[in-house]
Amino acid sequence: MNFVDLIAITALLQFFVFSLLVGRARGKYGVKAPAVTGHDMFERAYRVQMNTLELLVLFIPALYLASKYWSPGIVALLGAVYIIGRVVYWRAYMTAPQTRGLGFGLSIGPCLVLLVAAFIGAIRISL
Repeated sequence: MNFVDLIAITALLQFFVFSLLVGRARGKYGVKAPAVTGHDMFERAYRVQMNTLELLVLFIPALYLASKYWSPGIVALLGAVYIIGRVVYWRAYMTAPQTRGLGFGLSIGPCLVLLVAAFIGAIRISL
């Protein structure tokens, strides 16, 4: 079983769920499209979705690149930390945005480690 693929799929499904939550918040709080402001709780859900999208652009390529050079199991574990971090981030942002730091750290940290691992792996192969 390819755990790296499962992590990537899970991350994409997580983003899809966050998108659905934004749609639900849009209806619940009466924020008509195309507006992205209007109610604090909608704006929080929207920021979680957008921040997750911003990180996915880094996470998915870094995940696959790192898995070319390093143990896919370890890479998948780092990916799982990212996914857990996004849940922690979502919960914190929706309840008390000022407490979102842990979730953000658990998300950006694995992205950075995967990116550096991919870079080092590529250099090692090139030498």
